[in-house]
Parts: sequence; C-alpha cells; structure tokens
Amino acid sequence: MRNSLVGIKPTVGLTSRAGVIPESEHQDSVGTFGKCVRDATYALDAIYGIDDRDQYTLAQKGKTPKGGYAKLLSTKKALKGAKFGLPWKSFWQYADEEQLDTLGKVLDLIAGAGATVINETEILDYQTIVSDSGWNWDWGTARGFPNESEYTVVKVDFYNNINAYLSELTNTPVKTLADIVKYNLDNAGTEGGAPMPDGHPAFWSGQDGFLASLETGGVKDETYVQALEFVQRTSREGIDYALTHYGKLDGLLVPPDVGQSYETSAQAGYPVITVPAGVHSESGMPFGLAILQTAYGEDKLVKYGSAIEDLLKGTEHARVRPKWLGYLQRNLPVPF
Repeated sequence: MRNSLVGIKPTVGLTSRAGVIPESEHQDSVGTFGKCVRDATYALDAIYGIDDRDQYTLAQKGKTPKGGYAKLLSTKKALKGAKFGLPWKSFWQYADEEQLDTLGKVLDLIAGAGATVINETEILDYQTIVSDSGWNWDWGTARGFPNESEYTVVKVDFYNNINAYLSELTNTPVKTLADIVKYNLDNAGTEGGAPMPDGHPAFWSGQDGFLASLETGGVKDETYVQALEFVQRTSREGIDYALTHYGKLDGLLVPPDVGQSYETSAQAGYPVITVPAGVHSESGMPFGLAILQTAYGEDKLVKYGSAIEDLLKGTEHARVRPKWLGYLQRNLPVPF
C-alpha cells in the first residue's frame, strides 16, 4: 500500500481467495490497485462477490451496495460535513517528521473542505496491542505472550493453507511446505535456503519463516486458539471503538507508512484505502494517506477516498509518476 498508486484492501471475505497463493485464511484479502480511486474501484466491482470456493465470502450477503461501489465515487464536495478521526498516539506519533509535515498539510486541506478532523481518537487498548517499535507481527511474543501474537496464528495458518493450495497443483512435484523447504535447501545458491553468509543476499535470513511454520505442524493447539481470539477481538474492538466512541466517524485517517496502522486492520480483517499524498525527499519513496474502516465499510472508503483524491488534484500532494532511481545500475561484483 506504500506506493504511488491508490490501493484498496477489502474486508476479508469480500473478494474470493480461491486460487491465490495463501498465507493466512484469517487475513488474506485480494485487493486492487489503480492510478486513481476510480480505476481501483472498477477493479473491485469486477472481483467482489460470493464464491462457493471461498466460504468466507458467504458472510457478505446483504452487506454490499446494490449495483456495486463505483456509484459511490465522489468529488471534494462530499467532504463537507464528514467527520474523521486521527489516532495520534496509536499511529501518527511514529511517522517521520517529513511525513507529518506533508500529511499535516493534507489534513488542513481536508478540514478546509468542510470536514471535521478530531485528534486523539485512539484505538482501544493501543498501549497493549500496537507495537511501539514498528510493524511487528510477533508483538505478542515480544511482550511475553505468544498466545496474543499474530505470528502464532500466521505460522499455523500458512502451514495448512499452503499445503492445501499445493495439493491441488498438477504441474509440480512440490506438494507440501516440507517440499518447499527441501527445494530451497537443495538450491540454496539461488533460492535462499540458508541464511547469510551461507545463503543468498536477497534472502538474508534464509527461510526462517518457512521453518517456523513447518515446526508448528499446522496444529491448532490452545495457544493458537487463544492467539486467534485475542488478535481478532482486540483489533476489531480497537478500530470499532475509535470509530464510534468519539462520535460516529466516517473513517480513521492514518499514515500507512507506519506499518502498525494497516497491520491492525489486517489483524481485524477490516478494509483500508490509501491515496497518494507525497514523496519522501531523501529516498524518493512515495507515501500516502489511508482511511481505516470497519468490516464491509468499503462504501465509505470509496466515497471519501475519491473525495480526498479530488481535493488534492492540482496541489503538491496530487499523485505523480514514480521516479525509477538507479534501475539501470548494476552493482559489481555481484555478491553470489
């Protein structure tokens, strides 16, 4: 989501995951990218819906707009009377100074268009569930509680989900996660089977994630059950609390470059839209402004994402073409 494109990550179960290489059935969500909110929304309209091959999609019945999401595309006029929250202590405080300055100007424009922007609309229990040191999907374990860790869930889910996916393939002898691990070891010079300095520099830590998942055996033990319950409950309650406790908000405005923001939505299975808003002067890396919503809140994300995009047209915050820095450069000697 941190790029020069608009990105829409929908609610888990709004779009089918059938045929998609999986990580976690509880967090995987097929989203869309586009040069503008309109393009990303057209793509979303083409792929959302109920699919018998993905049981999670059955839950969306009666929760999506009749006729699709494109009819909700709007202009900056839609911002008049809108109400947004800023989870400052939860996320914003971790953004770098340049992004705070740039996004602060965007917030001023939003307020100037007639929207109300309320500061410190915090995620419930953010002090516990939001990492204070960047994106960390094993934050629960870092606090001493693996039964409160996203990674506890993902490790088990990946083992089961990737095995199920591979079992249906007919064009490869690789049928299990164990087969992947063995293949990587057999081809360590190119596939990163071992960590550096014995492996490939593109896979610095080797296949530590695969090995951690393999070690679980896919067993959904009590630690897994507790972790899944904790992660989903706290992230959902956290976002829903922020959206309702401070008055009925139309979304939470967050900096997606701060990984904890979209990580919380991923844990909840909730939707996010990101609109380009600036480019970091030193790295040339684009960054955006994101809106968080509750489950099946894509209608508001499309409405207000397109309104903010329209507001930024003709300003220094409008989407620009990315700069391909050093894309023809080859570092010699190649270290492998």
